[in-house]
Amino acid sequence: MPSFAEKVASQIPSEVRMISGCHDAQTSADANITSFQLPNPAGRAGGACTAALLQVLYDRPSIAAGNDNTSWVEVLRRMREKLDEQGFEQVPQLSSSRIIDVNERMTIVNDNPSGVKRAVLIGINYVGQQGELSGCHNDVKNISSYLQQVQGFRPQNMITLMDDGVHDNPTYDRILQAFQWVVNESQAGDTVWIHYSGHGGRVEDDNGDEDDGYDETLIPVDFQRKGQIRDDDLLRYLVKPMREGVLMTCLMDCCHSGTVLDLPYRFIADGDHYQMERNDDFDMDHLIEVAKIAATMAASLGGMAQSVIQSSGIVEEIDECCVIL
Repeated sequence: MPSFAEKVASQIPSEVRMISGCHDAQTSADANITSFQLPNPAGRAGGACTAALLQVLYDRPSIAAGNDNTSWVEVLRRMREKLDEQGFEQVPQLSSSRIIDVNERMTIVNDNPSGVKRAVLIGINYVGQQGELSGCHNDVKNISSYLQQVQGFRPQNMITLMDDGVHDNPTYDRILQAFQWVVNESQAGDTVWIHYSGHGGRVEDDNGDEDDGYDETLIPVDFQRKGQIRDDDLLRYLVKPMREGVLMTCLMDCCHSGTVLDLPYRFIADGDHYQMERNDDFDMDHLIEVAKIAATMAASLGGMAQSVIQSSGIVEEIDECCVIL
C-alpha cells in the first residue's frame, strides 16, 4: 500500500515550498521598510514579511550562489527576529509538498544549470478602494530586483501584475491566467517563484475540506465583482498541475496565509518547533478530488493564459486585514 508521502507525490508532482508571514488566524501588516535596511528599496512602505525575508537574503548573498549552508531554520528564525525587532508579532512558516530537513541548506533555485527561471509577481494596493494599502507595489519591485540582480531571473520570463495603471491589473481572471502560463511553460529542471503581496482573507468553506470551516483566500483587485481566490483554486490551478522536476517557491505576504496553498507538510518558526511535520489538517481525499478536475479546469484557461503573455510582454475581512501606514 502506498505511503502518505507516495500518495502526495503522485498528486503533487512538483516540489512546492511556500513561505508565509503568519498563521491562518494572524494578520500581516504594511511596514516602514527603510528600517529593514534593504539596498535601494522601492519606497518607504512595504510588507513586513517580504522586507524581513529580503533583508535575511541580502545579508547572506552566498545563498544565491548555492555555496552557503544557511538552513531553512536559520532563515525563518532570523526573519522572525527581524520582524520582532520592528514590533511585529508575525510568525513565519514554511510549508511544502515534500518533507524537508529544515536544518539543511535553504534552496530556492533548481540545481539544473540549464533550467529556466520564471516568476509571477502580484502586488495589489486596491487603489481608490476601501482598505487601500500602500506598500504592495513596492514589495513587487523589491522582489523583482532581487530575483533579477541576485538570482538571475530574466524580465521576459516574468509576469508582473499591479494596480498601478502601468502593468496588467491583478484581477481574478488575470491572476489565474498568469498561474496557468507559468504551469504550461515550466518543465523539469526549471525554477518558479510566485510572490503575492496584498489582502488575504477567510471565507466559509464551501466543500467541507477545512477543519476550521474556512477557506483561506487571496483577494484580487476586482473581488467585489468576481469574488476571492480560494485555497482550493490555488491547489487546482497552480500546485497540482505543476510538472514533476519543477522547483516552485511561493512567498505569500498577506493575512491568513499559513495554509493558503493547502500543502501537506509545515514548519513553524516559533522557537518551539525544530523540524518539519505533517500537517494534520491536510485532506488527502480532497487532493485526489482536485486531481480529477484539474486537467479540465486547466484546459478552460489555456487561451486566456496566452492573452496574459501577449499583454504583459512575455470582503469579509478586508477592512481589518492590514495596518495602513
